[in-house]
Amino acid sequence: MSNTIWITLLTIAIGTYLIRLLPYLWMARKLERENTQEGIANMPSWLTILGPTMIAAMFGTSLVPGHPSVTTWFATFVGVVMTYLVWRRTRSMGWPIFSGVAVFGVVVVLLG
Repeated sequence: MSNTIWITLLTIAIGTYLIRLLPYLWMARKLERENTQEGIANMPSWLTILGPTMIAAMFGTSLVPGHPSVTTWFATFVGVVMTYLVWRRTRSMGWPIFSGVAVFGVVVVLLG
């Protein structure tokens, strides 16, 4: 791999980490400052929707195949269905993602 790819991957990793870390640090400092005897200050509404919004954005972009074709769209559909079914059974994040990606790969290899 060239250095450009490594720099890009490092930038993405740092950006992803900071997107999660900075709101947490900001909120921790704010709560520490506003901590009263009555309880903890309310969390701002934008912070409560930040995580689900980022997940929805990543989910939306990951559903579009890199090389759109009938096979990759079908593999995406089968992968999403498998992810959902395994999630319904396990209620976890690891196994559903693993099985969805694995099924996507198998369908692309078999039909490609």
